[in-house]
Amino acid sequence: MKSKTSLVTGASDGIGFELCQVMASKGYDIVLVARNIEKLEHAAERLRASFNIETHIISCDLAEPFAAQSLLKEVKGLGLNIDVLINNAGVLFNGLFADIELSNQEKLLQCNIVALTALTHLFMGEMTRRGSGRILNVASTAAWTAIPRQNVYAASKAYVLSFSHALSAELRASHSKVTVTVVCPSYTDTKMLDNPEQGAGINVPKFMKLSPAYVAEQGVKACLAGKPTSIPGWSNLIGMLMLQVMPKMWLAKVVGRLYTRAGE
Repeated sequence: MKSKTSLVTGASDGIGFELCQVMASKGYDIVLVARNIEKLEHAAERLRASFNIETHIISCDLAEPFAAQSLLKEVKGLGLNIDVLINNAGVLFNGLFADIELSNQEKLLQCNIVALTALTHLFMGEMTRRGSGRILNVASTAAWTAIPRQNVYAASKAYVLSFSHALSAELRASHSKVTVTVVCPSYTDTKMLDNPEQGAGINVPKFMKLSPAYVAEQGVKACLAGKPTSIPGWSNLIGMLMLQVMPKMWLAKVVGRLYTRAGE
């Protein structure tokens, strides 16, 4: 029986690599996509050694225009069909909007919104023609409310959440065999919490951090089951439900104070 293949963006470390491990443990061959070729090679070697699967690596900067089209072309060049697409790659800049270079904000939007949308469109078309497929988009609990000091990032994840929910409903209504799932982790113990390239670090108590492995397990579980949404952790799920009944501007003010303190 021919093995199925999953493509994971942002696959070289953090949640992305854990997603690769979960998919590999289920027998999927993996296409790892990220910018750093050396990290990709190391990650692919670990997967092959641990799970005895085939891996393919593609160095691609999804913050560049037309990156999704180039990525699809490379996948086709390898002669692969993608059964599960996982849009995990993301960019975050933490700080005051006026202090962050416009070029960096544009890179964030290109990666978090444009590339994710393009990849979904391109690979969903392939899946639809074959009559099956799964797509997992990685958003964030930041998608559920406006966040000062992370305003563009939170807005980009709100787009991912809304887009994924709408597309999931659209596919269900058309009785498609392709499904879309969005996973919304809260603070996760990755480099995003403390990366000098992305602005001030975010000081979060250890008990509030999710492990990347747990986020990956919950996201993949929901994706393969065809569920539209996964919010890892019961406290996060309850919290997101509560946010929906709170006044939006009051909530943004409160969250802004918390994020200001977390960045100090």
